[in-house]
Amino acid sequence: MGQGGRYLIGLAAAGLCLTLIVAAGVWWLGYGQALDQVARRGEADLALASDRLTAQLQRYQEVAVLSAEHPALAGLPEGAPREAADALLLEIADKTSALALFYVGATGKVLAASHPGAERDVSGAAYFRRAMTGALGAEPGIEPRTGGRAYFYAAPSFGPEGKVRGALVVAADMENVESEWRGARPAVYFVDAGGEVFVSNRSELVFWTRAAGRAGLGPPTGTVPMTERIVNGHEIWHQDYSAYVPQRALHLVRDLPVIGLTGEALIDVNPARRIAFLQAAAVAGLMLFFVSLLSVAMVRRRTLSEANAVLEDRVTARTQALLAANSALRHEVGERQEAEAKLTQAQAELVQASKLSALGQMSAGISHELNQPLMAIRSFAENGAAFIERGHPDKAAQNLGRISDLARRMGRIIKNLRAFARQETEPFGVIDLGAAIATALEMTEDRRRRDGVALVYAPPAAPIWVEAGDVRLAQVLVNLITNACDAMQGAQGAQLEIGVAEQDGRASVTVADTGPGLGDPEKIFDPFYSTKEVGASEGMGLGLSISYGIVQSFGGAIRGRNRSGPQGGAEFTVDLVAAAAEDAA
Repeated sequence: MGQGGRYLIGLAAAGLCLTLIVAAGVWWLGYGQALDQVARRGEADLALASDRLTAQLQRYQEVAVLSAEHPALAGLPEGAPREAADALLLEIADKTSALALFYVGATGKVLAASHPGAERDVSGAAYFRRAMTGALGAEPGIEPRTGGRAYFYAAPSFGPEGKVRGALVVAADMENVESEWRGARPAVYFVDAGGEVFVSNRSELVFWTRAAGRAGLGPPTGTVPMTERIVNGHEIWHQDYSAYVPQRALHLVRDLPVIGLTGEALIDVNPARRIAFLQAAAVAGLMLFFVSLLSVAMVRRRTLSEANAVLEDRVTARTQALLAANSALRHEVGERQEAEAKLTQAQAELVQASKLSALGQMSAGISHELNQPLMAIRSFAENGAAFIERGHPDKAAQNLGRISDLARRMGRIIKNLRAFARQETEPFGVIDLGAAIATALEMTEDRRRRDGVALVYAPPAAPIWVEAGDVRLAQVLVNLITNACDAMQGAQGAQLEIGVAEQDGRASVTVADTGPGLGDPEKIFDPFYSTKEVGASEGMGLGLSISYGIVQSFGGAIRGRNRSGPQGGAEFTVDLVAAAAEDAA
């Protein structure tokens, strides 16, 4: 082999090594960037799953707190008969799908239970000890009667002297909680303080544990091979847990101190690897292409001009393809940004359209509300002029005072309409809940009068400050009151009840009616769900969905249910974060 041949072989080997090095670097960089995107999407999925679990458990917490002071349980510590208490607890368990409910005395002995077989001593349970200090106890564990997983809430019960005399314990059925999101993506599980998997959307991982100081999980018996790597600051697990858990997964963690669990997710990273491989392959292909062209040019020096022409044509074609691909990518990014902006604008316009629709429905009543003071002003003005001509200035002054009062009334109506119609863009702050209710009642006064709806409402004696937006909260209340009037339309003895409460840093307003109630309470906040007649001017099914989003943006919650008792009807409760008076200042 001549010197020229050895030189060409060395040049080809150097080019191949450089291509492999660059391709490996591109793969590593692309893999890291793709993992960042996978991590952001996975963190959002894990946060959603964590919030869903917390919200599901909060329902049982509220049951424990609201039922702990029930009169049927008050006499149990003093030895009262337990038959009525057992029946009450069984009824609550049936309605809430709780695994078990039982009332325990200060010594930890069960005094009443929803199911037989709960007669045991719980004095050693952590949730009981915390409840005995006057706080709400919460702890995951195993319910002995059924052997199933349960999350225990213990709400203290206080005696007349203010001492804790017992506690109501509610055991939430975790299998029932899991059934709503089992099999969803990604693989999510929640471990307790001991490192044991307590809840998961992959049932095969339940009761798996993590050894102290080690990554990964292990089954109750035996071991599963597992390796861990850190890539671009991300924790990657390589394991073989089951066919429904990705073998190579990004491990994410989210602490949930409210329920004492830690949420973890395993996100499949194979899509990120494929993207990185395609990027590396494209770069390697381009580099090999240029190396091969250089080798051909050196071997065929006699045909340098033709080779250069071919090379330029190919480079131009590749460059145009890359430019076209780059331009298409920029266009796609621009379209996505434009779509997101349009989505945000559409959501804001939907809220505004809902308010304008409500104004349209109230237009007749508003015209009447403005026309009546105008006619009265005209009458008082004519009478005042007549009194002045007859030499009765005192009576004319009385008419002018009445005209002033009517003008202020019209100004107040117009002010409320202008505030309600404008598109609020300011962030929410601290407002008076009573003032928002008064505004909503004033805007729906004509509708209630026309439909013959009686109002039962006692305004609060002092301002109740909450964190919300003035216009958006008024919109929610107008929507609830209008829906109540629609439900009671044509009914005899229609009655609208509004109540206000403030407790434990929260403030709430309740809107109840005496209509037929809710046909499907679980779907009332779904978009386009409506029980109104199809084709009517109202009934799009967006009012409650919009109200739900508005209240959640305040950090609050809205819920609806059917009222029990002879009056029947539906009841909606808007729960908001209370604010101090100095925050309002």
